[in-house]
Amino acid sequence: MKMTEAKEKSKLTVEDVQKLVKKKDEIEEQIKAYYDVLEDQDGVGMEGALVDVEGFPRADLDLYQIRTARHSISCLQNDHKAVMVEIEDALHRLHAHERAKRERDQQEAQEEAMEQEVTLPPAFARVDHVTAGSPASQAGLRVGDQIIQFGSVNPGNFQNLQNIASVVQHSEGKSLSVAVVRNGERVAMSLVPQRWSGRGLLGCNIQPILR
Repeated sequence: MKMTEAKEKSKLTVEDVQKLVKKKDEIEEQIKAYYDVLEDQDGVGMEGALVDVEGFPRADLDLYQIRTARHSISCLQNDHKAVMVEIEDALHRLHAHERAKRERDQQEAQEEAMEQEVTLPPAFARVDHVTAGSPASQAGLRVGDQIIQFGSVNPGNFQNLQNIASVVQHSEGKSLSVAVVRNGERVAMSLVPQRWSGRGLLGCNIQPILR
């Protein structure tokens, strides 16, 4: 039973809080309606006397209606206090749940970033210029991208820029798989070396990263 209650509490949503607020509003409307009844009865309110100076029931009042209204108001006021406590508790739990979720999401994002940093291979070259409208630009290469794969060239077999030049010359008109590190994340793209209005087959400048 306790486990079930705990599960139900953990499922608390904004909609649940809104339902409690709606319940509170309905109780307040009912209380107001009963106070209106008392107002119609010569404004006796909750404490006004129901007997005359001689101790007899006042003939000008509907005593049953007044007693019913007063009793209902008392009960509804207790219900109102209870629902206000529920709303306060629900808001507290909802905020605590949202805070815990934010902290958990931040922790997961940090762990994911650290994991990615560990698993990303070292870059062997860097893009320091990309001409607009060039094959490199159309493929999505950007200045600052650090290259970790360029076709068959990778950190394990890269020796110098001639390796990349050779792959480009033998791949004119063919799609090359290129992977770069950008803002700490791996970004993959397809690059097709080809003739265009500018110089070369790529339209970008690449510099080796010296280690």
